[in-house]
Amino acid sequence: MSQIRRAPGGRPGYQVRYYDPLGQRRTRTFLLKADARAFAVTVAADVVRGQWLDPSLARVTFEEYASQWIATKADVSERTRINVVGRLDNYVLPYFGSMPLAEIRPVHVRAFVAELVGKKLAPSTVKAIYLTGSQVFAQAVVDGILAGSPCQAVKLPSDRQHDEMHFLTPEQVNVLASAMPDRFRVAILTAAYTGLRAGELWALRVGRLNLLAATLDAVESVIDINGTLTSGPTKTGRRRSITLPRFLCDELGTHIGAYPSADGFVFKSAHGNQVRHQNFYRRTFRPVVAQAGLPQGLRFHDLRHTCAALLIAEGRHMEEVKHYLGHSSIRVTSDRYGHLFPQARQAIADALDATYRASLGTAAETRNETAWGTDGVQSLAEHRQTRISGG
Repeated sequence: MSQIRRAPGGRPGYQVRYYDPLGQRRTRTFLLKADARAFAVTVAADVVRGQWLDPSLARVTFEEYASQWIATKADVSERTRINVVGRLDNYVLPYFGSMPLAEIRPVHVRAFVAELVGKKLAPSTVKAIYLTGSQVFAQAVVDGILAGSPCQAVKLPSDRQHDEMHFLTPEQVNVLASAMPDRFRVAILTAAYTGLRAGELWALRVGRLNLLAATLDAVESVIDINGTLTSGPTKTGRRRSITLPRFLCDELGTHIGAYPSADGFVFKSAHGNQVRHQNFYRRTFRPVVAQAGLPQGLRFHDLRHTCAALLIAEGRHMEEVKHYLGHSSIRVTSDRYGHLFPQARQAIADALDATYRASLGTAAETRNETAWGTDGVQSLAEHRQTRISGG
C-alpha cells in the first residue's frame, strides 16, 4: 500500500510513502497532488507485479554500468572481448557514457546509429557496434535497472555490400599450392578442400588426423592477441569431423613425414614456430598470389569460399555444406553461397538429361536383343533366310 501526505517540514507539495519489494520504506515528493496520486497507483501496481525498479539504480550512468557489464561477461572468447571493448571505447561510450541509463530513449539510439552511418562506417560495422550497445541495455533490463531497452524498432543500414568472394578452379588451386614454399603447399590444398578457417588450419595437430579413416577433426582455433598466440574453441564453439579426399590424406601423410613437429602442429613456420597468420599472409601468401597471376584481391579466406563452391558444384545439399564448413546456421550458408545453388541445380539437371538420353540408346539395343536373341546379327540373318525359303 502507498500513502499520500503533505510534504513534511512545511515544504510545498505532497509526499508518497510506500514499501519496496524488500520491505524498505521509500518516499517521493511531487508538487501537485494529482501527480502524487498517479505515482502512488503506478508504484503500488509495479510492486505487486514484480516490475518495480530502484530509482537510485536508474541514475547510474551508461559508462558505470557498461564497466560492470564487461567485467562480468564470461561467455565470450578473449578475442571477442577485445572487439567488444574496442567498440565500447571508440564509439558507444563517447556517445552514451555520461548519460544516466534511465534517461536514454529510442530517439537517442536512432540518433547514435545515424551518427555512425554519417561517419561512413560499413553497414556490418554499424551493426556490430549497435549490437554491442544493445547487449548492455538488455542486461540492464535483466538486472532490474531498466523496465525496457531503448533499442527498439531501430532500423539499421542494409548490409548488401559484401567483400567480393573469389572462387578458384581446381586448376588455380594447384597453381597457388605449387607456387608456395614447399612447407606451405599442403596447407593451401588443405584449406581449399576442407574449408578450414585460417585459425583452425594453423591450430591443426597431427593427433586430430586419422589418415587411415580419412578424417580430420576441427576442434580448436588459434588467435593472435597482442602478440601472443592463444588456442581456443572454433569460431562457433563446436567441433566437427571432416571426411578427407584420398589424395589429401596422401599429401598430408607425406607432409608430416617431411616436416615433423615436436609440439604436434601439422603446419609450422620456416623457423619451426607456430604459424602467425598475419605474418604468413603478408610475407608469403600475398606475394605468391601476385607472382602466380591469380585474381587480384584474392584473400586466404577465399580458399574457404572455394571449398564451398567445389562442394556445391558436386551437388552437395546446403545442409551438407553447412556441416562441412562449420557454419553456425543454415542461414549463414544460404546468405553466403545461396547464389551458387541455382547453377549447381542446373548442372544436376543437365547430368540427369544426359543420363536419360544415353538410356534411350541402351533401351533400343535391349529391344533388339530381345527380338533376335543374344547374338543379334546371326539371329537376324537366320530370320531372313527363313523368309526367303518360305518357312
